[in-house]
Amino acid sequence: MTPTITEVTAAPLRRPEVLGRTAPATVSWDSAGMMHPLSYDSAFAGQAGRFEPSWDVVLCVVTASDGSFGVGMTCHAGPAAPIINDFYGPMIVGESALATERLWNMMSRSANSAFGAAGLAAYALSAVDLALWDLKGKILGRPVYELIGGPARERTRCYATGNDLDDARRRGFDAFKLAGSVGPGSATAGIAATERLVANARAELGADADLMLDCWSTLDASYTVRLGEALAPYRLTWIEDYAPPDDWPGFADVRRRLPSQMLAAGERWLSDRAFAYAAQHRLVDVLQPDIQWVGGATAVLRIAAIAAASGIELALHAGCNDSYGQHLSHALPQNRWAEMYVGCPPGESLMNAWRSTPGMSLPDDGWLVPSAAPGFGIELTRDQIGEATS
Repeated sequence: MTPTITEVTAAPLRRPEVLGRTAPATVSWDSAGMMHPLSYDSAFAGQAGRFEPSWDVVLCVVTASDGSFGVGMTCHAGPAAPIINDFYGPMIVGESALATERLWNMMSRSANSAFGAAGLAAYALSAVDLALWDLKGKILGRPVYELIGGPARERTRCYATGNDLDDARRRGFDAFKLAGSVGPGSATAGIAATERLVANARAELGADADLMLDCWSTLDASYTVRLGEALAPYRLTWIEDYAPPDDWPGFADVRRRLPSQMLAAGERWLSDRAFAYAAQHRLVDVLQPDIQWVGGATAVLRIAAIAAASGIELALHAGCNDSYGQHLSHALPQNRWAEMYVGCPPGESLMNAWRSTPGMSLPDDGWLVPSAAPGFGIELTRDQIGEATS
């Protein structure tokens, strides 16, 4: 008999050290020196912390009638935990623990009618869906990448995000993404500063290295075009997340005015329909869903199908940073490679990187093979989960 769901619970992560983490649970614009949402106005320079949510990571546990359980995670525990505990959880108790597509459809459609399936509801849905896939793998005794048809390759190439290129190269990476640090509030001086950042990186890495730039969804179309024109000599593999996530005319304008520059976006598109629209209108060359934000593994599978049918590349946001992204990155043929946001001091183990999960694999000389343990291979006992959330 197929096990059924008996309980769904969610709680904030209070003790990240139980998960083996020493790095912050969320990326701080202040500590990382990045652009921030108010970077268009120089009056807000150096005030990034004012605009960052203070909510913790949330851990979601789905328990089945055979006693097995799965673990999912996302951020913004303040609103996400009650959405899970009061809305999604009661809705799916009693359902088949293996019916991931049916359960995702129930939760997504219900949220869309109640308060909108995108936004904070998508974060909560991600945690439940990931817990369900983890549970499914444990019940069937198989890693998630096999359940969805993988592996797509023997090993998956990774790239490092961060501006300490020396550290990234010592760790074995040969592809890199820079975090833009100067927003449009600095006008022409900001473009010049970003050009220096990219020019220095290109000089250090050589002509053949893959080099990308993340703009943190803080620019407008005209500034992005000016920036793209200035950076053309440095042959960026792509420019990423330049326009606000809902600025569809802006994305179209950049695409039209930078026809030869590869463009990427999607970590802040919080529904599969946003990706369908972007693919239909050929707004970007690379789709970048975040598995902990967009609706979990089920949503990523839908987006992967959109990418494959449209001939567009897929590159999961932070796809190397946790077990969830690693399995999907490894299983999907359309996925270009896996991003590792380093986010820890030079020389420290990447297990201390942003949002790492216990038991996950680490890249070796820039290549990754995920854990073959059942589910996502997350090594957490119930006692440890209780300790981490107490």
